[in-house]
Amino acid sequence: MIRVATAECFTHGFVAREIHAYSMGYPGGYSWSVDSDVVLVAGLFIPTLSGIRSILKFEPPEPSATLNDIKVYTEEEDERVALMMARSVRELTSADLGIGTTAGIGRGGIAVVSENREEVINSDVEADLRFSGAEEILMRQRSGIRCALELLESFLE
Repeated sequence: MIRVATAECFTHGFVAREIHAYSMGYPGGYSWSVDSDVVLVAGLFIPTLSGIRSILKFEPPEPSATLNDIKVYTEEEDERVALMMARSVRELTSADLGIGTTAGIGRGGIAVVSENREEVINSDVEADLRFSGAEEILMRQRSGIRCALELLESFLE
């Protein structure tokens, strides 16, 4: 059994929800292409700097902007912070795989880490949390969820 934990921002915990549903035999909207024995250890929605500090136990880099303590990073910073989030949630939960997602300006960062492999990718949709409309933000979110699950599957093969 492969144990997975997530620390999510722009994907709002939907990656964790889909992993759990899949592990229980009733996958949601994602079409899984692997047959793996997976269990969700924890799914965390952490959009704020204070959440990162208190729950994930690391000091995040200074963001480009904040909106009510919500971190807004550039795409490059998002990639770095997503990796930090994935590493931290994996370590804190003793999971086999950790997933981190965060997006402020650009396509966001999506990271999956294991004991001996780390990969960081982006969603397929650009948006800016400060200025983009709801539809753009939600399009980026849907893309991020799909991309995160596809990357996870590559770790499960």
